[in-house]
Amino acid sequence: MGATHKGAMFQRILVANRGEIALRVLRACRDLEIESVAVFSEADRGAHYLKLADEAYCIGPAAATDSYLMINRIISVAELGNVQAIHPGYGFLAENAHFAEVCRSCNIEFIGPPHEAMAQLGDKVTARGIAEQAKVSVVPGSDGLVTSESEALEVANRIGYPVLIKATAGGGGKGMRVAMNDITLKSGLKAASAEAESAFSDGGVYLEKYIEHPRHVEVQILADTHGNVVHLWERDCSLQRRHQKVVEESPASSLPTAVRQDICKAAVRLVKAAGYQNAGTVEFIVDKDNQFYFIEVNARIQVEHPVTEMVTGIDLIQQQIRIASGEALPWKQKGIPCEGAAIEVRVNAEDPDHGFRGSPGKITKLRVPGGIGVRWDSHVHEGYTVGPYYDSLIGKLIVHRPTRDEAIATMKRALAEFEVEGIATTIPLARKIFDHNAFAESKVDTTFIERTW
Repeated sequence: MGATHKGAMFQRILVANRGEIALRVLRACRDLEIESVAVFSEADRGAHYLKLADEAYCIGPAAATDSYLMINRIISVAELGNVQAIHPGYGFLAENAHFAEVCRSCNIEFIGPPHEAMAQLGDKVTARGIAEQAKVSVVPGSDGLVTSESEALEVANRIGYPVLIKATAGGGGKGMRVAMNDITLKSGLKAASAEAESAFSDGGVYLEKYIEHPRHVEVQILADTHGNVVHLWERDCSLQRRHQKVVEESPASSLPTAVRQDICKAAVRLVKAAGYQNAGTVEFIVDKDNQFYFIEVNARIQVEHPVTEMVTGIDLIQQQIRIASGEALPWKQKGIPCEGAAIEVRVNAEDPDHGFRGSPGKITKLRVPGGIGVRWDSHVHEGYTVGPYYDSLIGKLIVHRPTRDEAIATMKRALAEFEVEGIATTIPLARKIFDHNAFAESKVDTTFIERTW
């Protein structure tokens, strides 16, 4: 086995993930006529999407810690399968700088950013510093980690309550607490640090001013190995529950044109300053006055990447593979369109009426919507059993139409057609969102779902 030299397209790629994103990468490999090697846990043995791979290997029991997070087993399969590159998907090892470093030390290309850039941006305090150097606004907060209660109190009283306590490692809402006063700051510090230590083996926390009722806007970027960086416009991901996105759209209908251009340029400046390569997302929060502030970089492909694909016509997974093989980006910034409006709804095996608790089980009936402008990205099928071991995402319903109003109408129609039986899903919540005037009028923020339902 030997890694391909930069500039030659890969002949074989290992997909180090499962479910919907594994299927998405396997399809991209097929489209590029690249052979693929899949890995699976005992829980995913027999999954239909594995048939798209040229080879598939079991890497351990159901628990992710014994399978999809086992770096040594994935590298062993990569060597056995004679691959030149590994695509990590999202989640699991996708933002693990050590895994990226191990891949390259074994002469296997990691389809993602350099491990140095990933490590810098993965630490939110370091990432804030890079943003400040690139003249990108950051939320007022502590200068680095807060290491004592007294220091936290001093910062909070300087920037003013409410403040947000944030873990420097990880994501997904873990290690985050809002403090409204000195008392809740003291208790929140201990709780956030303990949660972060448990989830990420890093209890470091810092403070930020809590922006009330913000919108969440993120910018998709692509950066090749020749110094070219472009943005592929922005997505609005304000509709969230427990800091997890529910609905995403592009373009962000609530942003004035000048702000939209500024936020996209800021994202490009930041990733250039970080020496970033491959696909990534720069995340911002936007306040009621359309002031935007950098929050973090996701150094991987995002769950919601299809909305960007629909408005630009660019296959992001293929571009990740092309960049990692050494190809230069084929367009300049002015050549990247943003046409129409795209909206994605995440469909999770969860019960929204009971605190979004997981709903594992067998899908006894599945009738998926179709028609012009409708896309369904999913690995599940009628008869598929949703297990309790992994993220509850079972698929993504995406629509793309010439205008936002038409996209909303098509999504309403698609959600009305959608039938899933045997498990609870978030489809009923999605129907409520699209029937709500606040969404139609772009008057939502990250607290909308919790405030409304």
